[in-house]
Amino acid sequence: MAQLLGEARDDSRLLAVIVHSAFYVLLAASLMRWLIRHSETRSTPLIVVLALILAVLYAFSELRQSHRLEWFALLVLTWSVLVVLAPSFAWCAVPLVYTGLRILSVRAAVILVVVLTALVVVSQVRIAGWLDPNLVLAPPAVAAVTTALFVGMRRQAERQTALIDDLVRTREELAATERREGTLAERERLAMEIHDTLAQGLSSQRMLLQAADLVWDTDPELAHTHVRSAAEIADRDLTEARRFVHDLAPADLAASGSLPAALTAIAERETTDTLTVRCHIEGTPGPLPQRTEATLLRIAQGALANVREHAAATTATITLTSLDDQIVLDIADNGRGFAPDAPADPSEHRGHGLPAIRARVRQLGGTCTVESAPGDGTVLSAAIPLATDARSTTAP
Repeated sequence: MAQLLGEARDDSRLLAVIVHSAFYVLLAASLMRWLIRHSETRSTPLIVVLALILAVLYAFSELRQSHRLEWFALLVLTWSVLVVLAPSFAWCAVPLVYTGLRILSVRAAVILVVVLTALVVVSQVRIAGWLDPNLVLAPPAVAAVTTALFVGMRRQAERQTALIDDLVRTREELAATERREGTLAERERLAMEIHDTLAQGLSSQRMLLQAADLVWDTDPELAHTHVRSAAEIADRDLTEARRFVHDLAPADLAASGSLPAALTAIAERETTDTLTVRCHIEGTPGPLPQRTEATLLRIAQGALANVREHAAATTATITLTSLDDQIVLDIADNGRGFAPDAPADPSEHRGHGLPAIRARVRQLGGTCTVESAPGDGTVLSAAIPLATDARSTTAP
């Protein structure tokens, strides 16, 4: 768009140079004709002075942007007087018509063209000495065609300028929308990361510290064990926080080196006296894109957090199944279950876990299903499609 505007300005400047040069050439030719044929008449000095004034006024009318209409009106008046005294200066009307069409409104410009054309016809008939039909009809026809072409080009340029302005405004609005969407996407990413790491860690720390407080006097050794476990969770969450602030891989994935090993480590860590978590790997997962591995790991963390906080389950099983065209992660528990289609209770400020899991799977073009019923446990399944070269290429 900037290139189009630059080309339009260059074309306008080139046309202006041609018209200005034509005016001075026509003015000089008309003055030379007068001097050659009427050099001995009394009006010759006046004609020369008026021609020089006309040249100066034309230059001022183009250079002075302030009071430009006043300068142009004085220019037309001087030319009219000069044409009455010396009809051969009528040819200078062509650049004047161009200037008028350029700086005046369409109605005022049309009136100006009519007046200038009439003066040209009268002056040419005076020179010819008789009512030549060619001199009477040709100037109005040429003026009409020129005016129509110029007005059409002017309106087309105005429409093009308006279109470019609309495109620029639309591009700015699109850029603003993309910035807002990027901000919202980053906010959603941070919300999911916080829920899957820091929020779960804080919840675990709270339960451990509450348990330590209950047995602090009766069983100090167990209380100290709970406190140490809470401290370990705090250290791990601090590492996670630093990693997702820098948009790095999850700590478990970075430490284990592979998704199966990271899932196994999570299963061992989430196993407690009341909850047993197992991990099964079916198939042989090849190298996966880092984003896919991180997403599956976060899904497992979020699902186990839901099991720990809401399911009251005694066992949970993580199953990673590698297929030819997709990789599937299942998390099953034998907890109290729930009705997946039932609306969430607005009084409970919960319910971010499943929406976050679904959002993560959706970002990778996968599908997420939840099978559950009250009293029958829950199975969460996330299937993510693999590209044809996913097993041979690892994302940077």
